[in-house]
Amino acid sequence: MSTVVTDIERADAATAASLGGHGVATVHEAMGRTGLVGAGIRPIQDGARIAGSAVTVLSWPGDNLMIHAAVEQCEEGDVLVVTTTSPSVDGAFGELFATALQARGVRGLVTTTGVRDVAELRAMGFPVWSAAVHAQGTVKATPGSVNVPIVVGGVAVSPGDVIVADDDGVLRVPRLDAPAALAASDARAEKEEADRQAYRSGELSLDRKGLRPLLADLGVTYVAQRDHRSGQSDGRR
Repeated sequence: MSTVVTDIERADAATAASLGGHGVATVHEAMGRTGLVGAGIRPIQDGARIAGSAVTVLSWPGDNLMIHAAVEQCEEGDVLVVTTTSPSVDGAFGELFATALQARGVRGLVTTTGVRDVAELRAMGFPVWSAAVHAQGTVKATPGSVNVPIVVGGVAVSPGDVIVADDDGVLRVPRLDAPAALAASDARAEKEEADRQAYRSGELSLDRKGLRPLLADLGVTYVAQRDHRSGQSDGRR
């Protein structure tokens, strides 16, 4: 059944923004390394970092009709997330879509399809994470759905989930888990800052993280270079 779901429940905007401030890697680690979209979805720009509530689109391959329908459902702070019923890298999204979404305050796009007009997208500062850059056009002929659960890069995304995206990739945080994810990310960021200060003062991560016993348990030995060369010359390890 083709459906456009309206008035979805969204994540708290301040919580989403704070998760975005931490970035994909920190939040991913804080969440127990869950929710990371596959590496095939990549940014078309450098330095962009966004977070917001997902508005999801399920389209037919080579058809962008439902993206047109989704624009109406987008609000300020949203991230549009698009996939197709079977793989397609046709250029389903370009500068005109971005213009309409930017006017509505949408943070950016995550899509398993291709995008085009990338020079214009970069110039206008509309961030995109996509599976491809491809000028191949699409049609507007086949029904799909908006704001239904979809799968992007192996990760299930429901409408209203928090999407965090930056140079490291794309992460999904379930809407109801967002407050806990933020608390865990805050704690991780605090720990990382303490580590950062220690490393700046010269402390070694081997000692700070207590890794020397692990190396010993794994059979890693330390040997002077002269002795190592001697061992190689007579066949010893």
